[in-house]
Amino acid sequence: MRISGNTVLVTGGATGIGYAIAEAFLSSGSEVVICGRREACLEEARARLPGLHARRCDITGAGERVALVDWMVRQFPDWNLLVNNAGIQRDIDLTKGVAELEAGPSEIAVNLEAPVVLAALAIPHLAGKPNAAIINVSSGLGFVPAAKMPVYSATKART
Repeated sequence: MRISGNTVLVTGGATGIGYAIAEAFLSSGSEVVICGRREACLEEARARLPGLHARRCDITGAGERVALVDWMVRQFPDWNLLVNNAGIQRDIDLTKGVAELEAGPSEIAVNLEAPVVLAALAIPHLAGKPNAAIINVSSGLGFVPAAKMPVYSATKART
């Protein structure tokens, strides 16, 4: 896969691994769009990387996923690369019962459901584009799970 000459969407691209991915594509000559939940983080990323495009989006919401893909198709018709990077990692003690699962954001919605649905929404557009690809960022915990991160480990075992 070539990293130059693409139009790339990186979910969770304002910080961490997503930011590094966005930076690599941008510095290699690709047009890059990042999305994330926190406007302040998106603005900071844009300030550090001139030329970066950004959109606030919470991919846990079905409507926001549809709106994101529709916006990408309209605003960036050459879009050919989706990087499903957004993720949540929580320490969960299942010996405390189901309340632990409900106490915070859903790792299943962000780490598993969102990438699958975003891929399904994007594929009709991407299928007609040269060098199209979908990249799903995973984790070593998908191969060697951690007991204190059971849901995260399971969601990352998908690839």
